[in-house]
Amino acid sequence: MRIVNRESKTYKIILSGGGTGGHIYPAIAIANDLKNRLPNAEFLFVGAKDRMEMEKVPQAGYDIKGLWISGIQRKLTLKNLMFPFKLISSLWNANKIVKAFKPDVAIGTGGFASGPLLYMAASKHIPCLIQEQNSYPGITNKLLAKKVQKICVAYDNLERFFPSDKIIKTGNPVRQDLLNIETKTVEAKDFFNLKHGKYTLLVLGGSLGARAINDLIEKELDFLDTQNVQVIWQCGKLYYEQYKIYNNTKDIQVYPFLNNMDFAYATSDIIISRAGASSVSELCIVGKPVIFVPSPNVAEDHQTKNAMAIVNNDAAMIIKEEDLDVDFENKFSQLIQSPERQKQLAANIKKLALVNATKDIVDEVVKLLER
Repeated sequence: MRIVNRESKTYKIILSGGGTGGHIYPAIAIANDLKNRLPNAEFLFVGAKDRMEMEKVPQAGYDIKGLWISGIQRKLTLKNLMFPFKLISSLWNANKIVKAFKPDVAIGTGGFASGPLLYMAASKHIPCLIQEQNSYPGITNKLLAKKVQKICVAYDNLERFFPSDKIIKTGNPVRQDLLNIETKTVEAKDFFNLKHGKYTLLVLGGSLGARAINDLIEKELDFLDTQNVQVIWQCGKLYYEQYKIYNNTKDIQVYPFLNNMDFAYATSDIIISRAGASSVSELCIVGKPVIFVPSPNVAEDHQTKNAMAIVNNDAAMIIKEEDLDVDFENKFSQLIQSPERQKQLAANIKKLALVNATKDIVDEVVKLLER
């Protein structure tokens, strides 16, 4: 392999991923690690116009260009009729971006915009790597699989979707401040003004919120009080006005969004969460008993598949949305009344953690750069 002086070499790195935080934050984590290793590197992100990456990426300190692209809806809509025009426009503009920036490598973390960008980069023989967060890949990464050099995944058994010789199991990039949360428990409880010695339930429905989970918690507040449980409830910014009336009643704290996730995880004894890829990866590192409530409203029901990959290792519990009213009180009572079961779930989910994901992905990117 040719030896390259990374300190003097000015690499150009283009990244694309967005639509949701599960695609955006891994891309930012990869860029941050690359920036540390390759201080002279130049970075450019490409996202979908009007999606959250156009705000979050500049906040992280990187330039971004937007493409006019969106996904295909499940029913006949005007957006679907516009899709062919959006695709042609995005391919045209992605080609212009690649020609102008001249990247040495292209990285995709999923989402609508990464399809046109990596397709055009690959067509110009630029080395490409994609990172698939889910146990069931999205359509963009499945279509790109034949054109890229490396595919970094977080789950086993993805050979049925991707060429096996390209797959590297790395895990998903996660926040590094989650690695030692067991040392922060006392400080975290004081930060949230929680009672020491009382069970804490952490409820996570994503940054926007999850209606089914919020409806459940509202309905079960009296039940949780009888279980001597205090609650940190991230209801999402779409629902905060509706649920903020419960703030500081019966040891309930309601937040639109939690910025101090390391403290939130550190203070929790049991966690209720959606099963997005990034959330699952974080929860494996956190190592607490988890009850997954997967969203049924996602492509290919991939959140259920993500959750079942953990549940099948006896490392978490799952309750489907349609079963919440029937099963929640019974399953929650069984869990909270069994410290041994809590320890078992915590130990098993911790075994599934891949703590070096960002480093391992960046190692593969550097190998592509040094070819």
